[in-house]
Amino acid sequence: MKQPNILIILTEDQGTQAGYLGTPGVQTTNIDALARTSVVFERAFVVYPVCSASKAALYTGMFNHANGILNNTLNYHKPAAQLTEAEKNVPLYQRNRIKPDVMTLTEILSKAGYWQGVMHKLHVAPAEKFPYDEFLPDPSQRIATEFIKRAQEKQKPWFLLYNIPNSHRPYPNSDKKPIRVKPAEVKLPSYLPDTPEIRKDWAEYLAGIEEADARVGGALAALKETGTENDTLVIFLGDHGPSFQHGKMCLYDLGLRTPLLIRAPGKQKSTRTNALVSTVDLLPTILDYVGVSAPPGLHGKNLRPILEGKRGAQGAKAVFAEISHLGPLPNNGMQERVVFDGRYRLIYREGPPKAARQVNADSKDPKPWGNRSYNETLRVKEQFPVAFRVLQEMYPQGFGITLPTFELYDTKTDPDELTNLAEEPTQQATRKRLTELLQSWVRETRDKTSPLTSPPLPSSPGRSYLTGKGGSESPSSSPFPAKNERPGEGLGERLRTTS
Repeated sequence: MKQPNILIILTEDQGTQAGYLGTPGVQTTNIDALARTSVVFERAFVVYPVCSASKAALYTGMFNHANGILNNTLNYHKPAAQLTEAEKNVPLYQRNRIKPDVMTLTEILSKAGYWQGVMHKLHVAPAEKFPYDEFLPDPSQRIATEFIKRAQEKQKPWFLLYNIPNSHRPYPNSDKKPIRVKPAEVKLPSYLPDTPEIRKDWAEYLAGIEEADARVGGALAALKETGTENDTLVIFLGDHGPSFQHGKMCLYDLGLRTPLLIRAPGKQKSTRTNALVSTVDLLPTILDYVGVSAPPGLHGKNLRPILEGKRGAQGAKAVFAEISHLGPLPNNGMQERVVFDGRYRLIYREGPPKAARQVNADSKDPKPWGNRSYNETLRVKEQFPVAFRVLQEMYPQGFGITLPTFELYDTKTDPDELTNLAEEPTQQATRKRLTELLQSWVRETRDKTSPLTSPPLPSSPGRSYLTGKGGSESPSSSPFPAKNERPGEGLGERLRTTS
C-alpha cells in the first residue's frame, strides 16, 4: 500500500479562535474550508504551552519530562552539519534538548524513506535529531509546491512541517495599517479588562490569525496544484495559546487548547468529535497511517479509530500538561502540572515558597512585541480587580504574591476559570479523584524532572491515567495540604518527610 504524504500546518500562538469555531469578529476562509473536509477535534490540547516544548511533544509522542525539552531552546533553522562549534556549545542548546534514546518523527520518517522539509523555524534541539532534507523559508504556496515537486521527482513520499508565524506577536499594528477585524465586534474573555485598548489588542490578535489563514490557503493550494490532495494526511493545529494573561505559559484553557483538524487521505466529510486528545497522540496516529511500528514508551493514543468513525472509538479519560519553569530565573522556579477530565481542571504546583514563573517577553512588553493588554490591565486595575488578579498570578514574583498549591475549576459553570474551588468542601471528592489521576500519570510517565514533583501514593487505590481504572497502589498519608499550605510544602514535601 502506498505510504501517504504528510502535511502538518502549525500556527504559532493560536488558541481556539477561528471562523469555524464561531469566534466573533474573525474570518478564516481557508481554515474553515479545511474543517469542512476534516475531523474537527473540539477538545484538543497541547501538553506544554510554549513553542519548543510543544513541538517536542508533537515530534516524540511523549510528555516533556520524558522527552527532554523542558522549555524554549535555541532556533537553528539549518542542518546539523552547518552548525558552528560556538552554536553547538551554547549552554541552553546543550541542556534543553531531546534525549538521545528518544526517537523523533523526523528520524523515523527518514528511515522510512520520506523526503522531508521544515518551514520558517525548527526551534527544537539537537539538530541531529531532526534530519530534514530541506530547511525552507517562510511558508508560501510557491515554496510548498516546489518542495512537493522535488519529492515527486525523487519518487518519494514527503513530509512537510508548514510552520506559520503570523499568529505570534507582534500582531498587525492597526495604528499603522488598517485591519479588517473591528474591535467593537470582538468578544473578550472575562479575565481581560473590557477597554478600547485591549479590544484593539484582541482584534490585532485575530487579524494575525487572518494572516495565518491566508498562508493556510497557500498550503492547501499547493496540494491541489501538485495533485496530492487525496494521498496526503493533513493535520492543522496551533502550537499553544496566545500571549495574553491566562494564555501562553499558563495551564488554563487559553494556554492549552488549540484548534485541531485532521483530514485523512482520500475524500472525507466533516465530522466533529468532543473526544479528549492532545499533541502526544499525533505521532502514533501518523505512524499508523505510514505503516511503521511506533517506538516503545509513547504516551499518546492512536486517533485513527476516531478518524475512521469506528464504533466505540474514544479519546482519553483525561489530558495532562506541565510547565517546569527551569531557566534564567532568580531560582529554579516552580513545577506545575495539570489534569483535565473534560469538565474539571486541577492545577498542582510545587517549588520554593517564593517560586518564580517564567513570563515570556511577548506576554508583557509593548516593544518590540506590541503587547497592549499588560500595561492597560495595570492602568485599570482598580476598575477590573479580577483581571488584575489574573495578571498577578501570571507573574507572581513581579507582584510579591504566592500562588496556591492547588487550583480547581469547573469549566462548565466557570469557562474562564476565575473561581478556584480547591478548598470548597463540596468539591473535595472531585479534587481527590483528579489528584489520584495526576499521581498515576506522574508514576506511569516517570515524571522525575525535579525532585519537587513526586506526589505520594493516594490513601486509597488510585486510577490509572491510561485506563481510568483503579490501581493497586499502597496506602500513604493524605495527599491534600492544609488550607494555607504554600508551594514547596505540598505533596512532594510530604512524601520526603514520610517515606
